[in-house]
Amino acid sequence: MPISKIALGNLAEASQPDALKAALAEFISMLIFVFAGEGSGMAFGKLTNGGAATPAGLISAAIAHAFALFVAVSVGANISGGHVNPAVTFGAFVGGHITLFRSVLYWIAQLLGSVVACVLLKFATGGLETSAFALSTGVTPWNAVVFEIVMTFGLVYTVYATAVDPKRGNLGIIAPIAIGFIVGANILAGGAFDGASMNPAVSFGPAVVSWTWNSHWVYWLGPFVGAAIAALVYEIIFIGDNTHEQLPTADY
Repeated sequence: MPISKIALGNLAEASQPDALKAALAEFISMLIFVFAGEGSGMAFGKLTNGGAATPAGLISAAIAHAFALFVAVSVGANISGGHVNPAVTFGAFVGGHITLFRSVLYWIAQLLGSVVACVLLKFATGGLETSAFALSTGVTPWNAVVFEIVMTFGLVYTVYATAVDPKRGNLGIIAPIAIGFIVGANILAGGAFDGASMNPAVSFGPAVVSWTWNSHWVYWLGPFVGAAIAALVYEIIFIGDNTHEQLPTADY
């Protein structure tokens, strides 16, 4: 069972050069991803005088996030595994592919990367607001939790199938492309309802900079639950005890 593969690690990991390099890679990848993704929404809103919430704005956001995540995962893959998402890190932890202490190091780096990206965006745009994620009219917090669970399940399942599974073969660049595509598709599906975060760090940065915390818990609970379910399903059904192997950081 995956629960038996969970490893806590130790505090010494926080000072190991490879762990620090991996955390720095996560920080940079997250900064790249949030700066491009959040920035695209701000740019579209400025060009259309607040039209980021239109169908064209949704398509623009989906494309920008898909492209940016493809790049962010690719540039971090050989150093940290290219998680670029606390929920993905949590899914890897549940499956026994990363220790708890390294996960915490990743989470700190990912959250800082998102905050710094939003601070840079606010400064570079002359003070434009980095809008926090919010629920649409008629969407309750628990509606949004279900959206986030399902969308993050699809994302983390894709990560497992293309980047974690030891039977995946030499997929090469397919993993970052698939991960970017599923995020872009999910934004088209859920963006009009709750913003389609699937990533607590992506929600955290704008919330900190704009200091807007309405229903913020939704963007933590949903992604973490969805990631855990995806990890358990893939580990139990498709990897199993006989084929499980601890993956080196260079692989994931």
